[in-house]
Amino acid sequence: MVSEAGLNEQWRRVRARLHAELGEATFNSWFKQIELIGVEGNRVVLGVPTRFIRNWLLSHYEERLSTLWSEENPAFTRIDVLVRTRPANMAAGEAPAAPRSVSLQARENEAKPVAAPAPVRTQAAPAMQAVPSAAPVPPGFEDAGVGAPLDPRFTFDAFVVGKSNELAHAAARRVAEATDVTFNPLFLYGGVGLGKTHLMHAIAWEIRRRQPERKVLYLSAEKFMYQFVRALRFKDTMAFKQQFRTVDVLMIDDVQFISGKDSTQEEFFHTFNALIDHNRQVIISADRSPSDLEGIEERIRSRLGWGLAADIHPTDYELRLGILQAKAEEMASRAGPMVTIPPGVLEFLAHRIVSNVRELEGALKRVVAYASLVGRPITLEMAQDVLRDLLRCNDRRVTIEEIQRRVAEYYNVRLADMLSARRARAVARPRQVAMYLSKQLTTRSLPEIGRKFGGRDHTTVIHAVRKIDELRAADSGMDEDVDLLRRMLEGGGGSS
Repeated sequence: MVSEAGLNEQWRRVRARLHAELGEATFNSWFKQIELIGVEGNRVVLGVPTRFIRNWLLSHYEERLSTLWSEENPAFTRIDVLVRTRPANMAAGEAPAAPRSVSLQARENEAKPVAAPAPVRTQAAPAMQAVPSAAPVPPGFEDAGVGAPLDPRFTFDAFVVGKSNELAHAAARRVAEATDVTFNPLFLYGGVGLGKTHLMHAIAWEIRRRQPERKVLYLSAEKFMYQFVRALRFKDTMAFKQQFRTVDVLMIDDVQFISGKDSTQEEFFHTFNALIDHNRQVIISADRSPSDLEGIEERIRSRLGWGLAADIHPTDYELRLGILQAKAEEMASRAGPMVTIPPGVLEFLAHRIVSNVRELEGALKRVVAYASLVGRPITLEMAQDVLRDLLRCNDRRVTIEEIQRRVAEYYNVRLADMLSARRARAVARPRQVAMYLSKQLTTRSLPEIGRKFGGRDHTTVIHAVRKIDELRAADSGMDEDVDLLRRMLEGGGGSS
């Protein structure tokens, strides 16, 4: 029989090896709170505070724990992990008793599931620090302050589909309607006000309608960070882990806001991995693609790109007009015949408000509210007068520097290369596109444009404009690229 001191020393060495192998973060998250209860025959009995940790340890580290113990003492060939609660007669911070040899009946009496009442014991818990057990997660906890509420307006039926968002919409539909996990994670990205949040809410509503028994948790990255910091403050990280790692669908909006937050990124990484490993659906949104997220660890960016990344481009005129028509019908149905929106006003707004959908809807609401409050009919002149400040902002002038930066990002080339003397096609073609757009979108002269591109002659700019015109006529792909870049620059959308 191993002495008490010998058993303690062996357990200390096993923990030290685990700590060295796994690193500080993983060890603290999963192994720091394991308690050594004792031994029975060839079995080492360990205790953990929650069933969630027990299941995770057995599925990921049972074999490694058995190996380490057998290397310390060949007589130990099996590991038992039990869920334990703090004894009723132990005060917080009270020193627990030493491990011992236990019988099977004694273990069953001392190690109850977390949901059962804690038995009163005459002997205190063993060698590791005891922590309060995490409470079981109640059904629907995502609505009880953990997640953010869902907006009933944001459904698939209310989402207007166009060329710029059809991929993201189709992917969102597939995830919402599937009975198994299809794309994991689904990563939606695009500029402000283009519909990412709308699609995430629509997914959640559709899943709840089809499979109400599934736990769906939606929240912003900022609230995820707040919940994690709160858990650290109140020393309740295990409850935090259990809440976030036992959902069926986790949706985190605007993940770029955890940029530079190392501790939050560490927890997000482990939460993400735990859900993926258990085949739970993860849906993420951001303002740029996974590879372009600055201040986010490389291992996180890599995992975010595992599934399907669907981008939402800035809206084109047809889509903006479709959105306005849908909103106008909705407003007319609520306001009745008192408010009539002429088609010409919708066309005007679709042409002039190009920044994002949110601003577009806001402009229409302002016009309708003014007409309703003042009692004036909606006309083009009235809309221009009411939206004077907004229209002035949307008439901003595009600069050559902004064009160069956007084109370099789009073609994934360095800005310095675009301005250099390099003639490689991978650099020369983006440079020509940038010159072409500078001619189209600015009032600068050809010599001025040439000087902005590394001191080139105006004839180089003329050649670039002619070349891109020819390529647009012959190559639909080039035509789409230039058209998309133009809309991004005119609307201020896309990554920045």
